[in-house]
Amino acid sequence: YPYNLNLNLDYLDLSALHQFHYNLCINNLGDPFMESNYGVHSRPLEVAVLDWFARLWDLQKDQYWGYITSCGTEGNLHGLLVGRELFPDGIIYASTESHYSVFKAARMYRVKCVKVDSLVSGEINCADFESKLLHNPGSPAIVNVNIGTTVKGAIDDLDGIIATLQKCGFAGRFYIHCDGALAGLMMPFIEQAPKVTFQKPIGSVSVSGHKFIGCPVPCGVVITRREHVNMLSTDIEYLSSRDATIMGSSNGHAPIFLGIRKEVQKCLRNAHYLVHHLREAGVSCASLNPWSNTVVLEGSRDEAFGNIAHVVVMPNVTVEKITSFVEDLANNRANWYQDESVLVPCIAKDIGQENCLCGLHDNQSIKKGIR
Repeated sequence: YPYNLNLNLDYLDLSALHQFHYNLCINNLGDPFMESNYGVHSRPLEVAVLDWFARLWDLQKDQYWGYITSCGTEGNLHGLLVGRELFPDGIIYASTESHYSVFKAARMYRVKCVKVDSLVSGEINCADFESKLLHNPGSPAIVNVNIGTTVKGAIDDLDGIIATLQKCGFAGRFYIHCDGALAGLMMPFIEQAPKVTFQKPIGSVSVSGHKFIGCPVPCGVVITRREHVNMLSTDIEYLSSRDATIMGSSNGHAPIFLGIRKEVQKCLRNAHYLVHHLREAGVSCASLNPWSNTVVLEGSRDEAFGNIAHVVVMPNVTVEKITSFVEDLANNRANWYQDESVLVPCIAKDIGQENCLCGLHDNQSIKKGIR
């Protein structure tokens, strides 16, 4: 799983947080920008975190609304709910590589969902997206854009998606939610990466807090435009506040731990190191998707979920761990395939023929005595 297990709390002044003892129920009820009638909360810290994320994605204080969610799925549920409220007769479009929570949202909200083909890289196929938009010209489009897919770490072409929507006559009739669970917190710190920004016509962005940041409790952040959320917000007498969240209650401990550390470049370097050493060992693996720390490789013989596996190179995945992993994999692999009747799986359809080192596509496996 793409979790950062290298959590370091040195940046926290824990002595200043004695009032947030773990024995207390710290509940940031309702709207983080409004007081409620529950006194034990960390709302000022939550707002400070949200301000930072809004600036990251180019929204000013008076232009955004958001909250700290329980996880990335809740962020997707909220973003797509805002899209559904804006366009009640809209259709959700999502690539086949999108996170399952996107399709869960479609079922929960009873919104028609159209799956769009993906490229071998894992990113959305804009040609198929155009074709499917033109099949439903009368219905607004609610589009999920992946900023890092679950399996391959692929980044959907946001600019290409916007251009396709406009080309197909959907100007003013679309809503884009960006699911940036992992890579959404990496791309802003990669100089060459395309920007996810509210200066483009997107409606919401969500990320996970327990993945790249490594927050010790599951959490996330969702940011949307302030004008969009007004239709969701309702007065709640029980809370003496307003609420536009999915869950109502939110974890008051999460804002205490949410921070960002500049380890993106290290993760990318180590991911390229892993690809290099897998290839040296004769293991089929995909070239890295741009701006991604997810390496796709052939699965083990015991793998129950198909012929591919992946390694998400997080800050806790060191060069030493990678070297040890590749050595173990190479040794086990030699045992798996010592019987000539057992073939190395062909995964060309998953990673591209040029990256597959099975006996059909590369002689390197035969040179190593593995077919």
